[in-house]
Amino acid sequence: MFFASDNSGPVHPEILSAIVRANDGYAMAYGADRKMQQALETLKEVFEAPQAAVYLVSTGSAANALALATLSQPWQTVFCSPQAHIHQDECNAPEFFGGNKLTIVPGGDKIEAAALRSTISQEESRGVHGPQRGPISITQITEKGNVYSLKELHEITRVATDFGLLVHMDGARLANAVVRLGCSPAEATWKAGINAVSFGGTKNGCLQLEAVVLFEPEFAWEFELRRKRGAHLISKHRYLSAQLSTYLKDNLWLESARQANRNATRLAKALQERQIELVSEPEANMIFFRASRKLHQRLFEKGAVYHLWDGTIEGPKNELITARLVCDWSLSSSQLDAFAALF
Repeated sequence: MFFASDNSGPVHPEILSAIVRANDGYAMAYGADRKMQQALETLKEVFEAPQAAVYLVSTGSAANALALATLSQPWQTVFCSPQAHIHQDECNAPEFFGGNKLTIVPGGDKIEAAALRSTISQEESRGVHGPQRGPISITQITEKGNVYSLKELHEITRVATDFGLLVHMDGARLANAVVRLGCSPAEATWKAGINAVSFGGTKNGCLQLEAVVLFEPEFAWEFELRRKRGAHLISKHRYLSAQLSTYLKDNLWLESARQANRNATRLAKALQERQIELVSEPEANMIFFRASRKLHQRLFEKGAVYHLWDGTIEGPKNELITARLVCDWSLSSSQLDAFAALF
C-alpha cells in the first residue's frame, strides 16, 4: 500500500537482468561502451529525430538543470509554472547550474498560453538592469497529474516562437503522457515545438536513468562540457546504457507507463464506488482525493503510505485534507483492492 511516489517502486525485472548482464567483463568508460551507441540510436528512432543529440545522466534534477543551463545564458530567466519541479523540488539546482533565475507564470500546474505571453512581455523592460528573456520549461505530466494536450503544447510553443525563445520539457513522466495522449513521442515533443526534453526512466521501472534529448544538435558540445563540469558524467556508463536499451526494447517504457495509468484508473474507480471525493479524474498515474483528517489517520495506522497535499496529519479530525496517490507499474490488482478496502 505504497503510493508516496513512483520513485519508490521496484526496478523492472527485465531492466535488472540487463544490468546484471552488463556486469560481465570489461567495457569502455564514460559512454564509449558498445551498448551506448546502440541505445542512443534506438532513442533517436523512438523520437524520429536522427539529428538529435542524446546524453544520459542518473537523476532527473541533473537532466533538468543541465538542459536548462545549456539552453540559456546566466543573465536570462527561465519561465515555469508555480508547481514546476524545477521550482519546488530541485533545491535551486537550475539556478546553480545555469546562473539564471526562474520567473513564475501565474496560474496552476499547467502554463496557459495567455498567461505566458503576458509574463514574457513584462521582461526585458528594464534594459541592462533586468533579466533577459530565456527558455520556457513545462512539466509533462505535471506535479498535479495533469497532461498537456497537443493543442496546449502547440499554443505554448507558438508563444515561444513569437518571442524567439526555446522550450524545455521536464519529461520525468513523459511515458505516462504519451500513452494517455495516444500519440507518438515525436508528436509530443519536437513536432509540437519542443527543443529539448528530459526523458525519464527512474519513475517508470529503471534503476537510475534519465536522458536529455536535444533536438537542436548545436547545443550538444556545450551540454557535454556542462555534464562533465557538473560532475554528472558517469564513469561506469555501461550500466546506464544497458538500462536504456532494455527500457526501449519492445516498448517496455510505454507498457510500464500504460500499466501505471491503468492502476490509477482502477484505484480511482474503487474510491469513487466508496463515495470518496476525487479532486479530478486522473489523467495519468496520479490520484488526488479529499477526505477527513480522521480517515487519513486511520489509513496511515493501517500501513498506507502516501503524501498529504494541503495539510498535516495533526489537527481537527473532521477537517478535509487533500492527498496524492501515485501508482507505478508494479502494483498488483490485489494491492490496489486491499488499499481501497480500507476506506
